[in-house]
Amino acid sequence: MPEVMFAGPDGRLEGRYHHSEEADAPLALVLHPHPHHGGTMNNRITYSMYRSFEKMGFSVMRYNSRGVGRSQGRYDGGIGEISDAAAALDWMQSINPNSSELWIAGYSFGAFIGMQLLMRRPEISGWISVAPPANDYDFGFLAPCPCGGLMIAGGKDDMAPEPGIRKLVEKLNTQKNVDVDYRVFDNANHIFAHEADLVSEALEEHVSARRAERPLALTMD
Repeated sequence: MPEVMFAGPDGRLEGRYHHSEEADAPLALVLHPHPHHGGTMNNRITYSMYRSFEKMGFSVMRYNSRGVGRSQGRYDGGIGEISDAAAALDWMQSINPNSSELWIAGYSFGAFIGMQLLMRRPEISGWISVAPPANDYDFGFLAPCPCGGLMIAGGKDDMAPEPGIRKLVEKLNTQKNVDVDYRVFDNANHIFAHEADLVSEALEEHVSARRAERPLALTMD
């Protein structure tokens, strides 16, 4: 789990990167929660998702956005943080030029940043959003959403209430060729205090299923 430092738009950014032993392995980028609420790349849910991708043979990175940990710069209200995510993706792709599969995973504020990045980078083939703050941020930019993904909500989450996330899922599922896999953990609050393993299991199940479907779809074409 080597430490990496890479160039961001507002200074150097700190990350942790695992390089898969598999040739041309798929890539995954994992985004942390809001820095004003203690969000860092070492957040438990962020770390759990990172390890899940590692276990599945991905080359995967988590990183601190500007102003967090050893990353340079200052919090920028989301705009600069989207640019940070793009820089992290650029860095991963630069050392994995032949990888043809890319996933994005975010938790809370990181889920919002991840979905913004999804709309800017057509090479992203799948996504995971855990507790996206659907009541605090406008997700109307997901029109049209490029692909389906996994969305997870906590039934007892007061910061990202489940009804708001469900409404977002229902809206996305009306779009052509978009199928959102929606999971609700009834007893989970916003920090998923006892559900990290459930999040990991859901991620691994979803990613494995979607990756298995892809060769079949290509064969049918």
